Parts: sequence; C-alpha cells; structure tokens
Amino acid sequence: MRPAVAAAVSTRRGVELALLAFAAVITTGALVLVEANQEQELTWALLYLGAAYLGLLAAAHLAVRKFAPYADPLVLPVAALLNGIGLVMIHRVDLARIARAASLGNSEPTQEALRQIGWTAIGLVFFVGVLAFVPDHRTLSRYGYTAGFVGLVLLALPAVLPASLSEVNGARIWIRIGPASIQPGEFAKILFVVFFASFLVVKRDLFTTAGKHFLGMTFPRPRDLGPLLVAWGVAMAVLVFESDLGTSLMFFGIVLVMLYVATERISWVIIGLSIFGAGAFAAWTFVTRVQTRVFVWLDPFADYNGRGFQVSQGLFGLATGGIGGTGLGAGRPELVPFASTDFIFTSLGEELGLVGIAALLLLYCLLATRAMRSALAVRDTFGKLLAAGLGWAIAWQVFVVVGGVINLIPNTGITAPFVSYGGSSLVANYALVALVLRVSNAARQPAAEKRPGAAPGPHQGPLAPLAEASTEMVSRDQVRTPPHGVGHQPAGRPGPGDPTDRAPRGRTRGE
Repeated sequence: MRPAVAAAVSTRRGVELALLAFAAVITTGALVLVEANQEQELTWALLYLGAAYLGLLAAAHLAVRKFAPYADPLVLPVAALLNGIGLVMIHRVDLARIARAASLGNSEPTQEALRQIGWTAIGLVFFVGVLAFVPDHRTLSRYGYTAGFVGLVLLALPAVLPASLSEVNGARIWIRIGPASIQPGEFAKILFVVFFASFLVVKRDLFTTAGKHFLGMTFPRPRDLGPLLVAWGVAMAVLVFESDLGTSLMFFGIVLVMLYVATERISWVIIGLSIFGAGAFAAWTFVTRVQTRVFVWLDPFADYNGRGFQVSQGLFGLATGGIGGTGLGAGRPELVPFASTDFIFTSLGEELGLVGIAALLLLYCLLATRAMRSALAVRDTFGKLLAAGLGWAIAWQVFVVVGGVINLIPNTGITAPFVSYGGSSLVANYALVALVLRVSNAARQPAAEKRPGAAPGPHQGPLAPLAEASTEMVSRDQVRTPPHGVGHQPAGRPGPGDPTDRAPRGRTRGE
C-alpha cells in the first residue's frame, strides 16, 4: 500500500527544479544586460558568477529533495530569485565603483558581488544544516526559553561592547572582529519567533483570559500585560542604547503580530501600538540619532548636502527610473550612499522602474504568503505560530526597509532580505526559509511517511496528508505524532483565542 499512497501525494520537486532553472535564466540574462550596457562586452566575471549561482541552487535543491521532499516547491525558487536579483544589482554597483576608481586613478576596489556569492554559499550551508538537524519543527518547542535567552544576548551584545567593535555610522548593531563583522539582530529575530511561538502555546490562557470590555473590545487584565511590557522594554532599550530604530521596530512588530495570531484580539495590538508610540516619542525627545532620523523624514531636502543627502538622492533615483526604469546598467545608482546595502531598493527602482519594484515586492509577498499557507495547513499550533511568525518577519522587514527609502517612515538602516549585500542577513534568512520548508514538509507529508512501519487497515482508504488531519496542541514537554486514524480526545475545550478553535467542519478539534 505504501508506494500507492506515496504516489498519491506528489512531492512536486520537479516543479521546484524547473522554477530554480527559470530563476537562474533570469539572473544570467540580467547579468548579461548589465555588462553589455556598462562594458559593451562580456567578461569572465559573468561566467564565474553565473556558474557559482547555478551550482549553489542545484545543491540547495538536492538538499530539499533529500531532507524535506514534501515541502512547498515555491519557497526556495522565490528566495533564489530574490538572491539573484540582488546579486545582479550588487555586480552593477561594483562596475560603477570600478569605473569611478579608474577615472580617479585609484586602485580597483574589492568586488562585493564575489563576496556575496561566498555569503550565499555560507547561507546555503546553514540552510542545509537546519533541514538536516531539525527533522521535526516541533522539537524546537522544547528549546523555546533557550532560544529567547540566546536572542536577548545577541541583541544586547553590541550595546555592551566597545564602540570600536560595534558601532557603524552611529548605530551599535554590529560585532566586528578584524575584517569580519556580523549583525546579530538578524539571527535574534528567528530565535525570538521560536521563543514566542513556544511561549504562546504553553501560556495561551494568560493571553485569552477575559478582562475589561470597552468600545466593543475585550482588553486583558493589567496583571497579564507582563510579557508585552517586557518586549516593550527590550525594544526601547535597543532604540536608546544601540540607536537602532530598525531592529526595535522589527522586534516589537513581530511580538505584536504573534500575539494577535494567537489570541485574535485587536486589543493587544492597540495596547502595543500605544505603549510603543509613547516610548518612541520619549526616545525622539532624548535620543539625538532618533531626532535626526525624524528631522530627515519630515523634510529630507531641508539639509540636502548634509543629513538629508542619502534619502534625497534615493528619491531622485526613484524619480529618474519612473515607470519602466532606465534599464539595467544604464542608470547612476552609485550616486546614492550605500547603494548596494541599505538603499539597494532605490538602485533597483532607478534601473527597473516602478514595474520592476512592484514585481520585486510581489515576490516578497509570495514568499510571505507561502509561509502563511504552511501555517494554515500544518496541524500543530506551535507550527502554525512558528510559520506565521517567520512569514510576518519577512513581510515586516521589507515594509520597514522600503518605507524608509521612499520616506514613508523614518529611515531605519536595515537591509532587504536576500537582496541587499551583507552576510548576516543572507545567512539568517536562508535559515529562516529552511524552517518554513520544514513546517511545510510536515503539512504536506502523508501520514504513512511519518510512521514508516505502519500500513492502512483493511477497511481504510489511502492516508490523507497531514494538512487534512485534525489539529493538535503540543507542549514543550510533549512532542509527538499521534497514530493515524486515532482521534484526539480533548481534555477541555480550547480557549476562545486559540487558533485551533476554528477547525473546519467535519474535523475533530483536539486540545
């Protein structure tokens, strides 16, 4: 029976391979356009970049085929395409920097595109490692508090290190050892998602207990606000002591959304936004760096040659691109400071135009929604919260980055996932994608594959994928897969805010 059951649920790895090949074709074609417009010839660097990119994608596909054969076939190709587009623009900025150095008689600068290929290789090593060493995402729930503690240490470490080892452009968010540097906040966001997913599963009653009713909403009791106030304190500490508005927004935004997903109460969001707004106002009053960011946000052209130069140049670049862009290799993105890192979206907007930026944002939306889809399909509540939190982390980071460069919100100085140059962001986000694939694999994997020695009874039909099975609650000290065909006997009705409380008709709601 097992071969027939396995054949009934397609792994769709062939679809993934075809989409990866499509991403490679787009990336290679874009590299050709950049070099043709810049150099009027094709150089050996194009061959090296393209071959390395193809080899890394092939290795990642083989890892997914081995360790997560039923995972979503769209997640890795979308991440790979975003990575490829970023590689193209980084290479394009490299060519501009090399040309400028030659015109000034300076030595040729280091090519960041080659380094980005190296960071991609390291990121995919982490990607494969997560898939191989985390065979079941539910095992992470056992280490929720450990993940939270390590995340806090990573977040606080730059603030306690000397400025010479942690400060770059006024923000203390780095750990620099010689020529190497990492941004620990990128890894902390994943650890915090794991922690809050585990914490909200175990302590869900704390957040769903009825409190005061006001304006048609149920507000929590004052004594239940402790976890939210702790998260607020951490966010404010990052904002004040590290002068890092971006990480502060990222951290607190993830906490609020995961609380809302777990409880479905808008009152938590209202309370969170209110206290964060009060804290941000206090930081604006006393922290000079925050005052500068707000000043530039309100009027970037007021100090065009000073504090507002970067944002103003970025806006001019976007205006130059217009609807269709100037074409790859035909713009001047290097005129914007940090054109390949913090402001790579303005570089892409200048050469690809509004159409290209819209397509790029749609790719991010697709990546986030596929994570949300995995959250809906997986059976256990920890997996639902984990996948939803990871998907939201991607979407929220993109909003913070794009909102800053188009002057919708104050500029934050964080990097765009997969696109911007930088090792920490790339490695952390490939680990994030691996966790999403792990949850997706659990959602789509047939029950027979979960229990290799099991076979359907004589009166049972083909086993359904886990996505069609009943929902169960998992705790930190109980991580197991129930036998197929055995319904869960609920020990009590789930709380009104429990995401499992709204199971589809015809299915058993387990505790």
